[in-house]
Amino acid sequence: MKRILVINPGSVSTKIAIFEDEEEKISTTLYHSSEELSKYSTVYAQYAFRKNTIIDFLKKSGLSPKDFDCVVGRGGLLHPVESGTYVVNEKMKEDMMDARYGEHASNLGAILADEIAKENNVESFIVDPVVVDEMVDFARLSGHPMFKRVSIFHALNQKAVGRDTAKKIGKRYEDCNFVVAHMGGGISIGAHMRGKVVDVNNALNGDGPFSPERCGTVPATQLLELCFSGNWTFKQMKEKIKGKGGLVAYLSTNDIRKVLKMIENGDKHAKLIFNALAYQISKWVCKMATMLKGNIDAIILTGGLAHSEQLISLIKERVGFLAPVEVVPGSDEMKALALGALRALRGEEKVKYYD
Repeated sequence: MKRILVINPGSVSTKIAIFEDEEEKISTTLYHSSEELSKYSTVYAQYAFRKNTIIDFLKKSGLSPKDFDCVVGRGGLLHPVESGTYVVNEKMKEDMMDARYGEHASNLGAILADEIAKENNVESFIVDPVVVDEMVDFARLSGHPMFKRVSIFHALNQKAVGRDTAKKIGKRYEDCNFVVAHMGGGISIGAHMRGKVVDVNNALNGDGPFSPERCGTVPATQLLELCFSGNWTFKQMKEKIKGKGGLVAYLSTNDIRKVLKMIENGDKHAKLIFNALAYQISKWVCKMATMLKGNIDAIILTGGLAHSEQLISLIKERVGFLAPVEVVPGSDEMKALALGALRALRGEEKVKYYD
């Protein structure tokens, strides 16, 4: 039996889970107040504070770092890497500490995992960080050599639901073709071809359908005119793309439940926006189907928005002709991290090294 500590840092919380092999034994979310976090000038500066909260939680649970066979953390912003389970090394930690490729709370995942693992002289891992890049060369082209399409997406959950769906249909993930739509605050839609995500939209701050908080692909000339109008700062324009775009821009909420309530109360504008969201997701699913030349084992709809039966129904109407549609609501990141570490410990998957 392998006991695994899983650490998933978020902007105002740190999720903790303890697994014994595939079974989750303990799970909790340690919330951090804005007052606590405001003391720190950078994400990395929060490291000691967050580590202490984790150690305190373990003590209250009658555990210590010496009780684990490995520790796995959520992977953050690194240079592009292949999919897989990575051993945390000094190069990786340096890039996270310096925020070399961007600052995000998830950067603390590898650092916390490694420092806690060292107390028991066991290995630490990350699994399928958001910067997994398996895109084929021609998918990177945008239409101008100054602009390159970038792979940043919900790799951890997309890969996990891909493996689960493959198992469900009696095949290996590496032998399947899927279109996977992760639908949350950001929406990423990937073409999975025999175990690799060969094309995907940049779900962080680039193209794709609009989402609860992001505008997705917008008309380029109109965007340029707005940027150079003198009415908006660079920061304000970035917020329109990520944070204040999508449902927030149209309906002043990022909560799909509130949107559905508006529709229930007769709000025709809310219904229009909701239908447009379903249409744009469907359109991007069909775009990714072209990469697979229509040879698709399943279309997988996942993420928080997949809990909405109304949204799923509208998408199914438009994409069901392509392949069977599997619905996997939510995102079990903790289990995906634990299973990645477990595959490494059992030798079922060759671990990789960041350089």
